[in-house]
Amino acid sequence: MEDSLSAFTRPLARLIEQFERLPGIGPRTAQRLALHLLRQPEEQTRAFAQALLAARQQVGQCQRCGHLSAEPTCEICRTPARNTGVICVVADSRDLLALERTREFHGNYHVLGGLISPMDGIGPEALMIQPLLQRLDPEQVQEVILALTPSVEGDTTSLYLARLLRPFCTVTRIAYGLPMGSELEYADEVTLARALEGRRLME
Repeated sequence: MEDSLSAFTRPLARLIEQFERLPGIGPRTAQRLALHLLRQPEEQTRAFAQALLAARQQVGQCQRCGHLSAEPTCEICRTPARNTGVICVVADSRDLLALERTREFHGNYHVLGGLISPMDGIGPEALMIQPLLQRLDPEQVQEVILALTPSVEGDTTSLYLARLLRPFCTVTRIAYGLPMGSELEYADEVTLARALEGRRLME
C-alpha cells in the first residue's frame, strides 16, 4: 500500500488509506473519493466530517429491536401503524433496510447482530436472541419470520431459532429466489417482496 501511495503527499495518502479501509472500496475508488473531497468547498468538507462524527457519537441501538437509532427506540418501533403481532428477524440493519425498501412488510423487526458461526467463535449467546424471546409475550407475537441470508450460518441460525420459538408462535422463513451464499442486502425489491409473500413454515 505504501508504494502505491508514494506519489501522494502524506496528508492525502493518509486520507486515501482511510477510505481503503471501508468495505468494497479498492485503491482506485479510494483515490477518487479522496481527490473529490479535496475539490469541495471547505464548508462542505467540514459538514461531511461533522456528520460522520455526529453519527458515530449519537447512533446506537434501539432498545427494543436492535436496529440503528439515535433515540432509545427506533422510528419503526415508534410507528403505531406497524403490526406488532409479527416480527421479522434479520441479521443486521442492512438487511432490515433492504426489506423496508420493498414496502411489503408492515410488522416489526428484530436485529440479531450477526449469525451463529462456530468457526468464527460466534455462538447463540453473542446474538440478540434472549431479547427476542422476551418480546414474544408482552407484544402478543403470533408469527416470527426468519429473513436470514441463505448460507451455512444463516441456515444454522434459522434452525436454532425455529426450535426455540415454535412453542410460543408460528415460525416461518422467507422463500428465496437467491443463490446459496448470496447477500440479502444486494437483492432487488421485487425478489425480496416475493420472498416475503412465499414464506413457509419452519419444520
